[in-house]
Amino acid sequence: MSKSHLFSALELRDVTLPNRIGVSPMCEYSCADGVATDWHFVHLGSRAVGGAGLVLTEAAAVTPQGRISPQDLGAWDDAHFEPLERIAHFISGQGAIAGIQLAHAGRKASTYRPWSGQGALTQSDGAWTPLAPSAVPFSKSYPMPQAMSIDEIESTRNAFADAAVHSYLAGFRVIELHAAHGYLFHEFLSPHSNQRADRFGGSFDNRIRFLCETIAAVRYVLADRCPLFVRISATDWTEGGWDIEQSVELARRMRELGVDLVDCSSGGNVEHAQIPVGPNYQAPFADRIRREAGIATAAVGMITDPTQADQMIRSGQADLVLLGREMLRNPYWPLDAAQALGQTTSWPVQYLRAAPSGSPQRTAQDD
Repeated sequence: MSKSHLFSALELRDVTLPNRIGVSPMCEYSCADGVATDWHFVHLGSRAVGGAGLVLTEAAAVTPQGRISPQDLGAWDDAHFEPLERIAHFISGQGAIAGIQLAHAGRKASTYRPWSGQGALTQSDGAWTPLAPSAVPFSKSYPMPQAMSIDEIESTRNAFADAAVHSYLAGFRVIELHAAHGYLFHEFLSPHSNQRADRFGGSFDNRIRFLCETIAAVRYVLADRCPLFVRISATDWTEGGWDIEQSVELARRMRELGVDLVDCSSGGNVEHAQIPVGPNYQAPFADRIRREAGIATAAVGMITDPTQADQMIRSGQADLVLLGREMLRNPYWPLDAAQALGQTTSWPVQYLRAAPSGSPQRTAQDD
């Protein structure tokens, strides 16, 4: 695998990322009935203008029950894809790759967005019954979920495949499945939240079955085109839960099913897990999965400094870095990083007057 630096291209199937910098999925909780607004157009579009090689949307729910909050982005209805197509077209017009994260919140559904309240929605605010592998709530303040039937598992799998096709047709050239942070797929993976006694619970093979079957369904409808990413929590950070050893083996299985990159995060499934948050705290997961499973990885979490990010790529810890909060603070972080690292990168023609001397221009395309 390539060990080239932050501003080298990354080829995955029929897509070439112009650099190794991506915008991590970040929920905006600003939709009405799942439909993206001008907020999403400006939020995502500005990061593409700022030079990111990959711009991923926030988690897009593949069913209404799969939303975290009533204001989540949706990917279950044709009406959702018209504004998303406009966003994807603009991102690609800036020379970046548009990606979408497809998700189901599982037992973390039917909750308030962060600035509107905490925990379970009330009936007056539109509460619904969440679905999960088992009837085990995330915490005392979260709603009691309903254990999924086999039919519900299969229909949810099919919903992911349908959303993937619609996303590709809308112009998204990277599809990511969200299997981290205590949402539905992660709930099936972890013994803490999966207490099933059927073929979707118990053994490692059974706990990964739902995710693996969904990957197979998505890869089937996408055929050989379009890179497929999966975000996982590499560990629950607790005894007896999901851990890095299981993540490595899952990554091997996912590679065989046609996954192109594992997006390596952690935590989110156990309320009071002790997580040692700090710079590079998740990079060892990306490194180990990359080496032992033989698959490309993305590092995420507390990546703020250009030298830090560049070293991750140069040392072979990861193939891609995904920035979240730092991109919120500075949408033009990639342009600043190039200057800090002495790299040459293209600027939008509209912004050339502010570019370092000798910067190449980025070809403008109509929105």
